[in-house]
Amino acid sequence: MHLQYSFIIPVYNRPEEIEELLVSFVNLKTTLNFEIVIVEDGSSKTSETVVNTFKDRLNIAYFFKINSGPGDSRNFGMQNAKGNYFIILDSDCVLPSNYLNEVDASLTSEFVDCFGGPDAAEQSFTNLQKAINFSMTSFVTTGGIRGHKNQIGKFQPRSFNMGLSKKAFEASKGFGTIHPGEDPDLSIRLWGLGFKTKLISKAFVYHKRRISWSKFYTQVNKFGMVRPILNLWHPQTAKITYWFPTLFILGLLFSIIVYIFQFKWFLMGYVLYFIVAFLLSLIQSKNVIVAVLSIPAIFIQFIGYGYGFLKSFIKIHVFKKDAERVFPKLFFKLSK
Repeated sequence: MHLQYSFIIPVYNRPEEIEELLVSFVNLKTTLNFEIVIVEDGSSKTSETVVNTFKDRLNIAYFFKINSGPGDSRNFGMQNAKGNYFIILDSDCVLPSNYLNEVDASLTSEFVDCFGGPDAAEQSFTNLQKAINFSMTSFVTTGGIRGHKNQIGKFQPRSFNMGLSKKAFEASKGFGTIHPGEDPDLSIRLWGLGFKTKLISKAFVYHKRRISWSKFYTQVNKFGMVRPILNLWHPQTAKITYWFPTLFILGLLFSIIVYIFQFKWFLMGYVLYFIVAFLLSLIQSKNVIVAVLSIPAIFIQFIGYGYGFLKSFIKIHVFKKDAERVFPKLFFKLSK
């Protein structure tokens, strides 16, 4: 099958991000033809002027629609794309020059209907962005990017860097209304339909994660709240490891309490953990400030996710509440 690539990029009030992303498209070193479909999701600060400045250099289609969330905007983009293989990106990503070549080489040698790629921190990122990137991707916090390049089948792509064939999109109807969590939900439904997924480890993007400490907490807190909902919808995918951040924080509180009564070893285990995390961040970033900032980043990630997961689990699984009614901010209404 000859692959014709369409990049699908939803955007909401971020013209400056779109400009940086489009510059990286211009700098792609590839002979492959591709189109870019930008979907403006009801923005008050649109990207249309920025997009128009690139139309003489890139094959771009621009659409404006009412606000209905990133999942529905991606579906809209795929419905209006001309290609037969869609590559979905977040607007706060930047592409390395060889990105599309890596995707095409992997799909040519071992085709799957859905792939995901990792993210990385570029040298120009702020120290805070690099610290949060470490916290979100390190083996000692999240296990790193799950799977490896030879593993096919059960890797869950994330929609900041995700590929989906037109065939798989039409069969699955694309993303649902939940956000975040729409990407693992789609992956699980694709598996149920018989489609395979994989990680293309060389097809990484620079993911800026437009983040402050408060925004980071809100993001990971939502991640935590979403997971028990996905476990309810897809019980076959529930894992004990999803409890790790909650248990980590409860264990830390227990360690502090028993430390008062001279039981020091529990807390020493946590101290050792954060020393290891500091050293790994220092080795990776070669920056002491980034390594120092990685410690509060890990705390915020575990507290935000762990609390969100526990709260959602109690409401959804213990008290059997309806997810959309108790967490309305996690769901978007579809556009007409």
